[in-house]
Amino acid sequence: MSAIELAVIGGTGLYRLAALQDPEALEGDTPYGRPSGPVRVGRLAGRRVAFLARHGEGHSLPPHRVNYRANLWRLKELGATRVLAVNTVGGITERFGPKVLALPDQLIDYTWGRTSSYWDGEGGDVLHVDFGDPYTPALRREVLAAAAASGTPLVDGGCYGATQGPRLETKAEIARMRRDGCDLVGMTGMPEAGLARELGLDYACLAIVANWAAGCSGDEEITLAEVLANVEVASAHLPALLEALLG
Repeated sequence: MSAIELAVIGGTGLYRLAALQDPEALEGDTPYGRPSGPVRVGRLAGRRVAFLARHGEGHSLPPHRVNYRANLWRLKELGATRVLAVNTVGGITERFGPKVLALPDQLIDYTWGRTSSYWDGEGGDVLHVDFGDPYTPALRREVLAAAAASGTPLVDGGCYGATQGPRLETKAEIARMRRDGCDLVGMTGMPEAGLARELGLDYACLAIVANWAAGCSGDEEITLAEVLANVEVASAHLPALLEALLG
């Protein structure tokens, strides 16, 4: 069986990879429990690609209840070495308005209470991984090159702030995040990125900006309908980007 060239993790609004040909649903458990759902493995651009819906294929899992350890373990177990994580986010600073695709290069973790490591001190060594660059630089370069080759508009760089959820943030919280240097806000960036590093997986985040964060564009209420509509528009670029990345 050929190797998995790329694993894609889908976020809010991306529950299947329509371009994936002849997908096979692979169910399986892990030492860390069950993943969010089946890993669907098929072919895209002639290469073997895996897809996993982070929140479950029916969006049944809120961000703080996702079994991030099981998800990444299962992808590695199936042979994945590169992971492109698609995260639906809010925009904080001017470059990151709704419908923008972004490739952040930094991360601040505001989450709490989530199981954030495979190394919990029971029956193994404690591992302190280097996390200065939370997204694999080589994979980021490949994604940027694929975006250029496919004509996909992609904002290079930015800092992703990972919040606890599932509620959205207050205006004061977003103002603090802006002062901290965050450009984007989402609820699923951590511990996923850190766990990928512990497993030695190449990992990059493709952020889909679904809305302005609280207080960043007047007093408009953020609605789920708006979020899903903007994700659908931005996701239209994904097949071309993935084909170029696999080419």
